[in-house]
Amino acid sequence: MEWVYPFLITFTLVFFSELGDKTQLLVLSFSTKNKAKNILLGVAIGTFFSHGFAILFGSKVSYFFSEHFQIYLKLFTYISFLLFGLFGFLPKKKKGNSFNQSNVLKKFSNTKLNAIIIVALCIIVGELGDKTFLASLSLGIQYPHSKIPLILGSIVGMVSSDCIAIFCGKFLGNHLKEQFIEFLSNIIFIVFGLLGFVSMII
Repeated sequence: MEWVYPFLITFTLVFFSELGDKTQLLVLSFSTKNKAKNILLGVAIGTFFSHGFAILFGSKVSYFFSEHFQIYLKLFTYISFLLFGLFGFLPKKKKGNSFNQSNVLKKFSNTKLNAIIIVALCIIVGELGDKTFLASLSLGIQYPHSKIPLILGSIVGMVSSDCIAIFCGKFLGNHLKEQFIEFLSNIIFIVFGLLGFVSMII
């Protein structure tokens, strides 16, 4: 049962972080003209390559360090979770750079490719450098022997979150404000960071 906690923590972080995210909004727009199963399959493939790469890279990095250094890696993970959560409460500044992820995602969405491929490419590009991507990297460092549960948790979290967006988009838009979703996501990162520190002390 050692795989349960890595799976659950990855699923929870990815699921709530994806709610209201730019890639989820893009998935929601795709759902108006494509079958839901194709969209969700594209999400799963894109997550496998983006978050899967982060998790595999993180797990490989941890093998190069001694057991003593693993403590510092865990500290890095828990501190990063706290920072993700705390920085999420800071006011966001609009970037004036014309060539950013949003522009790249729009170009992908306008290409005449299969819907599954387009969604997968959008997820891969959209998640690069995102906090869920960095969280997956950190979890890969912390749980180098739980790569499969981490990847599965990430995929299931993304698909579940986007599935809710597709089938319950109107409900989410009317009942859950973007600020509340972001607040909840930030709190979850902080809670997992604090729980990590507690687990090191006990």
